[in-house]
Amino acid sequence: MRRPLPFFFAAALGGAALAYYLDPRSGRRRRHLARDKAVSLARQGERRGRRLVRHATSDVYGVAQRVANRRAPHDEAEVDDATLVDRVESIVFRGRDIPKGQININAENGVVFLRGEVDRPELLEELESRVRKVRGVRGVENRLHLPKA
Repeated sequence: MRRPLPFFFAAALGGAALAYYLDPRSGRRRRHLARDKAVSLARQGERRGRRLVRHATSDVYGVAQRVANRRAPHDEAEVDDATLVDRVESIVFRGRDIPKGQININAENGVVFLRGEVDRPELLEELESRVRKVRGVRGVENRLHLPKA
């Protein structure tokens, strides 16, 4: 035998809602408020949905552009030596531990020459690897040395 309690509970709630909205004094105002809130929620949901769609399509467009850009051949313009030296200096001298006044950087036909004196032996290889990573560098001539060497 099933219990009729959930049915009676639902019927009681429905009756209370009808009495609340069909009240002769304030029912009309309550109905209009409920309608206005429902319309407002629908508008907000629509705006959020539009924003979400616009955001998602922008993300997809950005990913598609990145993929297309990676697949396209890049023709890098030849960089003159002065620009290459400026690029290398901005990368190499970025750290505080690099002795800026003791290193001279020159470039000839894309080959970068490092000359000067550094304090630590690990700095020799580190500077050369940093220079090799700079775009436009064809080669590196490392002529750096330690003090008294």
